[in-house]
Amino acid sequence: MTSLPFPLVEAPDEASRERGRKFFAAETTFVKGVVAMSGLPPADRVEICFAGRSNVGKSTLINALTGRKSLARASNTPGRTQEINFFERGPLYLVDLPGYGFANAPVAVVDKWQRLLKNYLSGRATLRRAFVLIDSRHGIKAVDEEILSLLDTSAVPFQVVLTKADKIKLGERDKMLTQVRGALAKHVAAYPELILTSSENGDGIATLRSTITTLTEQS
Repeated sequence: MTSLPFPLVEAPDEASRERGRKFFAAETTFVKGVVAMSGLPPADRVEICFAGRSNVGKSTLINALTGRKSLARASNTPGRTQEINFFERGPLYLVDLPGYGFANAPVAVVDKWQRLLKNYLSGRATLRRAFVLIDSRHGIKAVDEEILSLLDTSAVPFQVVLTKADKIKLGERDKMLTQVRGALAKHVAAYPELILTSSENGDGIATLRSTITTLTEQS
């Protein structure tokens, strides 16, 4: 039997789940919001970042990971996150990037966000992995391809995290996974496993915590 490309990450064993739980049970604090490369905090620890089109659920996912209800500011208004937001969890920076694609802001402001996003991804040596969030209901769209290609050319390993899994039916999920796997096949920086999550019911949160904790321990 031939295994599928880009399989879903298996749920962590009990020991890995507990390491992830303990890691994120410690306090996570907001460090700063950055609007220019000159404002980045010192590159003195491991970083992972969350990228995704506007309103895909980046801030909500960070809150679910850390067990905080309002650590990262979430909004139903696309384009609300206008800065690169840094959060500190011991030896790790979690970085919430501005949403790309549609944003409820003037074109000049959106262009500025996108330039900052590209400069960050291309120039941050301590960035270990980008987690690219994709809405399970829609799969990978053309607007996602630009960021995936940028990660390829920047040699930044990225892993797709599928969000809002509670909002898609099983039959539709299989079709979406086929589409995502096909789209990722051409991207050399794509990590070969997918993580399926729901911040609403907690599905996949332990898996993502374990994945991030392992990245931190390896560095």
